[in-house]
Amino acid sequence: MLTVDTLVCVEPGRLRVEQRSAPARSADQVLVRPLRVGICGTDYHIFEGSHPFLRYPRVMGHELAVEVVEAADGSGLTPGEVCVVNPYLSCGQCNACLGGKPNCCVQISVLGVHQDGGMTGLLTLPAASLLRAPGLTPDQCAAVEFLAIGAHAVRRGAVTGRDRALVVGAGPIGLGVALFARLSGAEVVLFDRDAARAEVVASIAAVVALPEGSAPQETGEGFDVVFDATGNARSMERGFDFVGHGGRYVLVSVVNEPITFRDPDFHRKEITLLGSRNATREDFDRVLAAMRNGEVAIERLITHRTSLADAIRDIPHWATKKAGLIKAIVDIG
Repeated sequence: MLTVDTLVCVEPGRLRVEQRSAPARSADQVLVRPLRVGICGTDYHIFEGSHPFLRYPRVMGHELAVEVVEAADGSGLTPGEVCVVNPYLSCGQCNACLGGKPNCCVQISVLGVHQDGGMTGLLTLPAASLLRAPGLTPDQCAAVEFLAIGAHAVRRGAVTGRDRALVVGAGPIGLGVALFARLSGAEVVLFDRDAARAEVVASIAAVVALPEGSAPQETGEGFDVVFDATGNARSMERGFDFVGHGGRYVLVSVVNEPITFRDPDFHRKEITLLGSRNATREDFDRVLAAMRNGEVAIERLITHRTSLADAIRDIPHWATKKAGLIKAIVDIG
């Protein structure tokens, strides 16, 4: 029986590589070989035990570049081609799906969160989950999903060229938000306590990075749209103060605790509060187009690399030592 190396988060704080049986492909599935797996805040939260939607043990990995190994006739997919994966598996029948929002499907199953993901040698996926990406490198393909989350948040915030936007949190998701807010024409300010990381992002996205020791409230009367991408409840609560009158506040982060705000200020400003979850095919297509147009310098965003075996050592380190870290990639191929 064919087996493949698989990285498993057995329980919070414990990773191990296991030998697992290679999956069998059903008629409507595609057998793929993961080549690159991006590591994001979700994966660190899984490792740390702070993710609200997860059961252990779990194979992480939802930011995927994969090579097609076997595909059914008529799928349009060719063995050997490299594809992007949309990791949000929806039911297609609930009100959210029928309303064009499969990203928040009632029964959504996200690879690497609700079901085992891509940190393995072989994986089966529905053909509809694969997006062809001719001309893109495996590194670019692995970055599409996290950038699509940013693109979706920007679309949720209805960002236009007349807006002043604040993005709090210069991790990979905040980076994606800043990039696509800027591509939408907004004036963008990026705030992160890691000034060096904010400056790197600013050099790529042509946004203003607030210097160390500064704070968003020093920039004027408030922002037309504020995005929180910190994954920190206190930061999410503080963000209400930065929204200008008539502005929008988009919570891109998710935390497993209550978020509160002061109602008189909320009503005085008539703030619109929005949640932003995952992404849709429209957002994936937006990112693919931006990459093909040379608008995303992904080679400057990938700062750390590891292998499947070495991830046991590196993921715990990166979970606590994020200085200089923007995007880490597990190279399986």
